[in-house]
Amino acid sequence: MTLLEKLSILADGAKYDASCASCGSTRSSNKGIGANSVAGICHTWTPDGRCVSLLKILLSNDCVYNCKYCYNRLENDHQRATFLPEEIGRLTLEFYKRNYIEGLFLSSAVLKNPDYTMEQLVLSVKKLREEFLFGGYIHLKVIPGADARLVSEAGLWVDRLSVNIEMPTQSSLHWLAPQKKEITIVQSMQQMKAEILSSMEDRKRYAKAPLFAPGGQSTQMVVGASPDTDYDIIGKSNYLYKEMELRRVYYSAFIPVRQDGVLPTDPLPPLKRENRLYQADWLIRVYKFNWKELLNPVQPNLPMDVDPKTHWALAHFDWFPVEINRADFSLLIRIPGIGIQSARKIIQARSIKAIQIEDLKPLHVSTKRAKYFITVNGKSLLPNQSLYPERIREKIADTPPPSLFETGLTLHSAVSGEL
Repeated sequence: MTLLEKLSILADGAKYDASCASCGSTRSSNKGIGANSVAGICHTWTPDGRCVSLLKILLSNDCVYNCKYCYNRLENDHQRATFLPEEIGRLTLEFYKRNYIEGLFLSSAVLKNPDYTMEQLVLSVKKLREEFLFGGYIHLKVIPGADARLVSEAGLWVDRLSVNIEMPTQSSLHWLAPQKKEITIVQSMQQMKAEILSSMEDRKRYAKAPLFAPGGQSTQMVVGASPDTDYDIIGKSNYLYKEMELRRVYYSAFIPVRQDGVLPTDPLPPLKRENRLYQADWLIRVYKFNWKELLNPVQPNLPMDVDPKTHWALAHFDWFPVEINRADFSLLIRIPGIGIQSARKIIQARSIKAIQIEDLKPLHVSTKRAKYFITVNGKSLLPNQSLYPERIREKIADTPPPSLFETGLTLHSAVSGEL
């Protein structure tokens, strides 16, 4: 098998990991310079908003596990391939020299056993750093159950580590991935957390102390393969953010790749539900909402017709309308149509003069939603302020409220804009 054939197979096998997203473009030119259809290229974003191109590949798709939701499961009938560590180094360097990529995202199916797979992953990134002298970004997936010493070594060579928790509950994980155990995954997370914190403390005392995964750790959960509710999913994410200090939890809409009696049969993945989970996650991480403000056991799923912040505002309509010339920052960012940056601009602008209705657009306030929840110098933006929450919901809903698993309505993306 040629290296290009391996790349085609193992880049395709990596596309189901949601930790970074492909641009989906196939633009190319026979006359100009560059192409945008190279196998395995995906885009992710840094904390400061920069878009970074990564080579996203698997070390191997030859898996001994039989997770029912996974494309690379043992029983799935598709072509298998495995990279050698030297091949990964050569590919990464050649892609980097051609300015296709700025880094590497490397994951793997479980080849033979967790320790063997992790050894090959560590050898790959070590060679890339030491022999190929690659200094770019590397994100490495940890294999749950691998020896702690291998995880410790991996963190010294890469920028970010992650281990996928897959399901929010042990019962769902046992049902769909019986060879995986939540306690094993959590133990790996705990180890990475401890080593990251220890490395940070060492760097405070010794400037040349070795870095351990300076980009932190992340994880992924599959959405829609199990009957778990959004309450289960967001509750687990909140636990991981608080207790494991994860940088991100990614949500991956389940895509049926093989018929199985226990899996949903809808041919379209629940992308809109995935998108709502990202929006709720954003509210918790960035807007500092308590996750139980968004979900509860009585209403355990996020609505599909409006975003979570609008849903919260309509459920707390007695808080509104808010006078934007007086509201503090924490209240401003709870108004639908006003995001973090808009709230900062409002506070800065009103320190100079009172904000007028005509100032809202330059301040990037989305009046389509905000007009139902604000006044400006005591003036409403509505001709009739006697609207009820139910009527407002009808006016600003994305679509008529669909069923929980109605899908295909929203692009696969992590929410990074203002809500």
